[in-house]
Amino acid sequence: MAQALSNPLTLQEFLELPETKPASEYIDGRVIQKPMPKGRHSRLQGKLCAAINQVAEDLKIAYAFPELRCSFAGRSIVPDIAVFRWHRIPFTAAGDVPDNFDLPPDWTIEILSPEQKPNKVLGNLLHCLEHGSNLGWFIDPDDVSILVLQPQQQPVLCQGTQVLPVLPDLALPLTGTQVFHWLKMGQ
Repeated sequence: MAQALSNPLTLQEFLELPETKPASEYIDGRVIQKPMPKGRHSRLQGKLCAAINQVAEDLKIAYAFPELRCSFAGRSIVPDIAVFRWHRIPFTAAGDVPDNFDLPPDWTIEILSPEQKPNKVLGNLLHCLEHGSNLGWFIDPDDVSILVLQPQQQPVLCQGTQVLPVLPDLALPLTGTQVFHWLKMGQ
């Protein structure tokens, strides 16, 4: 749902508004509320975060944050999963995770929901890549495919047993088949 405003908000004004559930994003002066996650979306998000963090957190390589607000380059977005290399997490002086992330993720993962417009989601992935992200995944559960985006490269449509690109130094040999098999909980 896009909020039409006669006087568009600035990014700073948007960030001062109370959070909404589901989250709202600030894109090109407009406030757009994300759809409420549903079953397939939640399952894939949870499993992917767990798989990434299992191989990356203890070694302090990276961390996958679900639904983390990232505000940079005139936008404030909430990727389904925002993966940051450990050395780029802006820890507080006390070593805590901060509340605000004013930088793009290293790897952005978006899971298409039935109510979402694909080009809006792809626009956020492209915005991340244009401003420093190294990798983007656009997961489409209906199509059982993952579109992989990397800077200065053609997108690659991954399906089946093709190993998916991940961040360097991340020992995570995932395929589309494995990712979408997580949806088959009743078998």
